Amino acid sequence: MPNPTHRHTRSRRDKRRANWKIEAPNIILCPECQEPRLPHHICPNCGSYRGKKILEAVEK
Repeated sequence: MPNPTHRHTRSRRDKRRANWKIEAPNIILCPECQEPRLPHHICPNCGSYRGKKILEAVEK
């Protein structure tokens, strides 16, 4: 395949790179224990998901 023959400008390069940003994870509160957790995941604190007990909580 042929290589590009003309150089892209700094503006064009920077516009392409402008969307590379980091975002904080979306965190919600568990309805059972009110601890923060990721959506669509089992709560690591109480082990519930969508109001049902999935895992037994391990005491530390």
